Amino acid sequence: MNSYEKLARILKTSPEALQDLDQKMSKITGQNGVIETIASQNEILVTKTLHELGLNRSAPAETVYTSLIHRLIHLDQMLYELLDSPDLSKMSQACGKLCETALKLYNPPKGLFIKKEKITELLDKFPPDNMLTYFGYANTKELIDKEGLISVVSALRFTQDQEWMHKFFDTAYRELKPEDFEERNVELKVLETKWLNVVDKFIEKKYHNISHLKEFGIIFVIPLPIDTPGETIRMFTLIMHYLHEVPFYSDLFRKFIKDPDFITKFKSLLRGDVIEDEKLKIKNEKLTWLVIQRYLAKDDENDPRLFLPHINPEAEHWLKVSEDLNRLDRMMDDSENKVGLGYWASLDFVGDFFKDERGHDQLVSFDLIDLIMSLVKKGQIKYLYHQQEAIWNRIFSEYMGHEKMNQLIEENMIKGLIEL
Repeated sequence: MNSYEKLARILKTSPEALQDLDQKMSKITGQNGVIETIASQNEILVTKTLHELGLNRSAPAETVYTSLIHRLIHLDQMLYELLDSPDLSKMSQACGKLCETALKLYNPPKGLFIKKEKITELLDKFPPDNMLTYFGYANTKELIDKEGLISVVSALRFTQDQEWMHKFFDTAYRELKPEDFEERNVELKVLETKWLNVVDKFIEKKYHNISHLKEFGIIFVIPLPIDTPGETIRMFTLIMHYLHEVPFYSDLFRKFIKDPDFITKFKSLLRGDVIEDEKLKIKNEKLTWLVIQRYLAKDDENDPRLFLPHINPEAEHWLKVSEDLNRLDRMMDDSENKVGLGYWASLDFVGDFFKDERGHDQLVSFDLIDLIMSLVKKGQIKYLYHQQEAIWNRIFSEYMGHEKMNQLIEENMIKGLIEL
């Protein structure tokens, strides 16, 4: 199987489409042999990783996947101990080694966010009724004074219904002006345990315990017990991911804030808009790469836009996390304390097909994030899309360079496509 066939199979596109892309990109950039190089790097890293696991190419897909997961469980336990066995229920006042280590690896610059007094004003106009009723407060001011602004805005999406959230987003943000924004630090917060009861009242299923609010510059952690293998790594890597993602969007807010249509662009960025299929049917002689700012495969793994040339800033944030984890390894001078996450995080674009027990080919992703998400879900879902998106980014950056890729993402984020 040649390089085009191998990568096309992983990306679920055709070898002919990949070969055509290679020819056009080579002509534009003067870079030759990119597809062959990436396929070769993938082959070398798959073989090396299998060797570390005591396996070879003939190992069944189930064995390869299970061995990767077992290594991850080991790394997860080591990270848990390195972070002083975090108990989130006791970390609302002092986040401890968890936040200290994250911010030592990457302390984000100040960002441009909605002023806190403006957030309070907007919540006054659009009172979060569910939250007020639960706590028995008379008004928004009392709620914020007693519970804290960060905790209140973090809990909005868990306590308020979709109708309220849409109204707040569509109507409240419509009146924002440049003077309603300010430069301030990104804030990382573990919520108080009382919010578990609030969230439980409104959401029955087990919820994601970490998220972020781009427009407010907040990253928050819900203090669920860490009682499942993989949860420490998932939490820590997501914190690192958001420490990169929040400033990325802040830079875009800053870029557009003086534009007459700033609010339209601001909302588009917060929604994570992606160009619609209909607009892709317009004939264009230029080579086009889509800019897909979220993981479309979460909703539909067969979304046709995923099989077209595209780059994804999410994958770039994860690449930066792998660099952070490499730094974490270097910080651990004592080999007994080394976590070893750096190497594994560098496998973001790596994966291959292996025969399963029925003799069918199965794609196994070696990407750390795919494996983490699969582990926490107890293998009910085998995640693959982080690796696939990392390959597309790697293809583009091998032709154009990382710096140029990031520049083009920033310049074309709203447009949704890059024309070369």
